[in-house]
Amino acid sequence: MTEIPIADPELGEREIERVRRVMESGALADGPEVRQFEEEFAEFCGTDRGVATCNGTAALHAALVALGVGPGDEVVTSPLSFVASANAVRLAGAEPVFADVDPETYTLDPDAVEALVRERDDVAALLPVHLYGLPAEMDHLLDVADDYDLAVIEDAAQAHGATYRGEPVGSLGDAACFSFYPTKNMTTGEGGMITTDRGDVAERAASFVNHGRPPDGGYDHVRVGHNFRLTSLAAAIGRVQLDRLPGYNAARRANAASLTDALADAPVATPTEPDDRRHVYHQYTVRADDRDGLAAHLEEVGVGTGVYYPTPIHAQPCYEGASPDAPAAERAAERVLSLPVHPNLSEQDLRTIATAITEYDH
Repeated sequence: MTEIPIADPELGEREIERVRRVMESGALADGPEVRQFEEEFAEFCGTDRGVATCNGTAALHAALVALGVGPGDEVVTSPLSFVASANAVRLAGAEPVFADVDPETYTLDPDAVEALVRERDDVAALLPVHLYGLPAEMDHLLDVADDYDLAVIEDAAQAHGATYRGEPVGSLGDAACFSFYPTKNMTTGEGGMITTDRGDVAERAASFVNHGRPPDGGYDHVRVGHNFRLTSLAAAIGRVQLDRLPGYNAARRANAASLTDALADAPVATPTEPDDRRHVYHQYTVRADDRDGLAAHLEEVGVGTGVYYPTPIHAQPCYEGASPDAPAAERAAERVLSLPVHPNLSEQDLRTIATAITEYDH
């Protein structure tokens, strides 16, 4: 039985008390608690608006639609991500196209993106993924977007609180999307959020996630939409978790620094953090030549691990026929292994992880 889990969500009395207050109010669905959470999360990201959604995939879908991405359009994104990054593009009626990643950071390679955009006529948007909690190289990507008049949607599902050149992720593109799944740096159980400085995007997204209603509600449906709303119960949890997030991220960074120091001579490549970026370590992901053997060894000594992601999106059955030039993403998918880095690790846990890896003989 695993003694050190790969993830360990932390919910306490403050969350319970906030949920209890919402339950006693009777306003359980979309309402004032959600509006407050939207405002607080937008402020955290340094943006004017936040639009809460039922999950991160819904946030991506709604943001794409709000930016006018649809049938006939292509969206350049990463093949090394959870499948939701690409699925949301298809759900919006557009088609994902995949550019390769940087082999050290695992985020989109801007040169590969620019080459792809240059040779295609139907690209309408870029969807960079801040993978594992590390921001993508946004300046170059934003320059490409400016040159070709493209929208930029940040997939920040794993990067709550990360920064790029001192600016918070969520504030760098036309819109950004977050997930509050239980394993993320903060959680609402299930949930998502769109952040943006564009009032028009926020209004369209808010309408889309609420059956196409206008901002003042009522039963005049101005567009076809979904029921992608966040509940007040989830928002209550999220507001407390947002208060805790800076502490959680500080603990993750401290744990990551400890592991990196301890693994200096181990048979793995530790994560990269460029000087202009602040990693929040949703995952602490190493590269190992014998990834599967190392994972099995760690499991034997009670250390949980995860492989995010063993199959690039373009190789998934539902994307059969996609054949991008993405050798770095394909190599990474064969070698990446994520280790526990969550805030509840003890110093002994960190020593156990590091010792097991350092002593692994493959």
